[in-house]
Amino acid sequence: MQATLYAEYRKLDRGSEAQRSLAYLRLRRAIQNTIESGAFPPGQALPSERDLAKKLALSRVTVRKAIGGLVEEGLLTQRHGAGTFVAERIVKSFSRLTGFTDDLRARGLKPRVKFLERGVGEVTPEEAMALNLSPGADVIRLRRLRFADDKPLAVESTVVPAAVIADPNAIKLSLYDALEKIGCRPTRALQRLRAVALAEDDAKLLGCEAANPALAIERRAFLDDGRVVEFTTSLYRGDAYDFVAELHGE
Repeated sequence: MQATLYAEYRKLDRGSEAQRSLAYLRLRRAIQNTIESGAFPPGQALPSERDLAKKLALSRVTVRKAIGGLVEEGLLTQRHGAGTFVAERIVKSFSRLTGFTDDLRARGLKPRVKFLERGVGEVTPEEAMALNLSPGADVIRLRRLRFADDKPLAVESTVVPAAVIADPNAIKLSLYDALEKIGCRPTRALQRLRAVALAEDDAKLLGCEAANPALAIERRAFLDDGRVVEFTTSLYRGDAYDFVAELHGE
């Protein structure tokens, strides 16, 4: 695997003087190409800065700059005292109705949430239509930044009927945990996905560049009796999530 990376760097180093980019950009591209080819799978450790510098005749400052850029993009992750690794992507299956917290716990990751908004207000016309509520009804609004092992992965805006949960402070780490406690965990959901470019404000929250690709998911979740208990719009980092659906023939 290391040989593949070294070969990729040398291939990028063979261009003319006019074509060749700065050394740290060539190394950055070589690492990215090696990851995208599958030669470095998620969780794979990279060679140490010292080994890369020695093998490729580069300074450690150059190596550090190349790796730092990929860490900022979310392609690599660094663990203190352990080294640099290819970032693990979160795989989300559409065959089961789970929340963000459930998905991370199932993969041994530590979920964390930062509330950007949490309060009660009057339902908007769009929210009333999504939740099947009458005009003037009260709703709980949540805007949350979701983390996995302290890495920001998603921004979520959620609306819940106040008739289901009256106190927004009852929702801590997981909305679905709060709903389950009162016997209102949803049993089915409708979701709509689309690819989007991150707006500047959302990109800043997620630690990405503006216009980076993201997945926007709109979810309406239902109880057995048909009531809608959740209307959520989520923005997921495109470099950190894979969504998988199992399909069957007729």
